[in-house]
Amino acid sequence: MAQQVAVLVDGENIGARHAARILSIAARHGDPSVVRVYADAQRASDWHGACGYRMVHSGTGKNAADLFLALDAMELALSRHLRCFVIASSDGDFNHVATRLREHGAKVIGIGEAKAPNCFRASCTEFVELDAKPQHSPFHVAFPPVTQLDQTIRAVIAAQSQNGSGIRIAELSARLHALHGVRISTYPEKNWRTYLLARPTLYDLDPRGPEAMVRFRPAGFGVAA
Repeated sequence: MAQQVAVLVDGENIGARHAARILSIAARHGDPSVVRVYADAQRASDWHGACGYRMVHSGTGKNAADLFLALDAMELALSRHLRCFVIASSDGDFNHVATRLREHGAKVIGIGEAKAPNCFRASCTEFVELDAKPQHSPFHVAFPPVTQLDQTIRAVIAAQSQNGSGIRIAELSARLHALHGVRISTYPEKNWRTYLLARPTLYDLDPRGPEAMVRFRPAGFGVAA
């Protein structure tokens, strides 16, 4: 079973245009089972439309989102014993959270923009710079190409989807095995949610749950919607 990953985003500091890439990076380290973005939910924000993220209302106080994120991170580490965290922010104050999480044996993947200070970068196990050019960034994440397996997945989803609703991830797994002999356990990702989340240009997923659906993105496959 893939390790659980907590994805905690400072929504007051990082824009939702990075939402898909953050999930893609997180999926390379395990199963993003906790995906939260912290912001004032009463204000207009592009994070409201970000697929796969749960908006946590942090209120309007100074540094409210930072404090809420820090509290949740420590609770997840101490109560639920999560050992892999993705913290997305360019705020140097998160170096304290990253350091404390690592003291408790957790791996911390920091994600931020070029303005992120060295104190935060150095406190993380690994730091990924958003918008970095491939030739200058050793942490650049390229989206996987469309493979024959992806074409097969698209065909199975298309055959079962009604009005674009997609197919339950559990049913997708069963049909791929029954019709095509595909077992995700033979792939590096080990489970379908991790595989699909690592390809945000190809698939759109519901949050975790027994009835969670997956849809394919036509533009990712070069077909008309």
